[in-house]
Amino acid sequence: MKKNLLGKTGLEVTELCFGALPFGPLQKNLPLEEATAVLCAALEGGINFIDTAQIYKTYAPIREALKQTKKHPVIASKSPATTYEEMQTAIEEALNELNLDEIDIFHLHAARVGEDVFTKRQGALECLYENKHRGRIKAVGISTHSVKVTARAATVEGIDVVFPLINKSGRGILDGSREEMEIAISHCVAQGKGVYLMKVLAGGTLVGDYAQAVEYARAIPGNASIAVGMVSKAEVEYNLAYFQDRKPSALPSLAALQKRFLVVESLCAGCLACVEACPNQAIIDRDGKGFIQQEACLTCGYCVGACPQFAIRIV
Repeated sequence: MKKNLLGKTGLEVTELCFGALPFGPLQKNLPLEEATAVLCAALEGGINFIDTAQIYKTYAPIREALKQTKKHPVIASKSPATTYEEMQTAIEEALNELNLDEIDIFHLHAARVGEDVFTKRQGALECLYENKHRGRIKAVGISTHSVKVTARAATVEGIDVVFPLINKSGRGILDGSREEMEIAISHCVAQGKGVYLMKVLAGGTLVGDYAQAVEYARAIPGNASIAVGMVSKAEVEYNLAYFQDRKPSALPSLAALQKRFLVVESLCAGCLACVEACPNQAIIDRDGKGFIQQEACLTCGYCVGACPQFAIRIV
């Protein structure tokens, strides 16, 4: 599989990155053994890049897959921490649960935060910089859905890697259009930032247009890798075949790949924590209950983890 240098980090990553969100408890919630087997298939098939996060709660299958395969992929994690102390805790958690002495990339997890994130979360950033200096992190990054944050990241000296949302439909992009995100990404590339992309299949809504969606993302200049969530060995094999320029077998059942999140009204207590948690403002207050607007939903599952009543279900 083709590999690319990730900006000036010195990290060489495969063009296909394993997105660890969907097989975790916020979405498919695979048993540990099954999730580990899926990731082992990806690593043994040639993928050398994994993207995860503190809130995904997928460190355990990653740790087990590293142990079983003896592979040493590039690993990126992220945390929504705002203070130095919170970020230090997040870094320690990642290193301990992954059984690593150093993690390759650690992002500010800032999906829906505005361009003032670099001042609002200055403490967390300072923690990342300090841990990079201590050799516990190789590269500092930011993950975002925002055009403005992506553009601002190009000018922040300490940011090594940018992980923006983009897809051919423009779904989920905040503070601008698809074309404006393309420009913001080009500014990051021009400044030597490593760039890899999220949500190129728009949370699965573009899976029926897989080739066109992937080729759009692959053609973005300076893009080093594309994170794709996978929850079965069949999905792993299909993606591997496509990115290795082999003729893939039939795409796994579209019905199996498509998913929706719904609020079970009888369980909803009306706290509306889901409204705040949604990175795409897809959830609204309707008659005192959370309501998911399907046309705006990115199927990320962040709302599932935010709901104290477990009232949000994947169907």
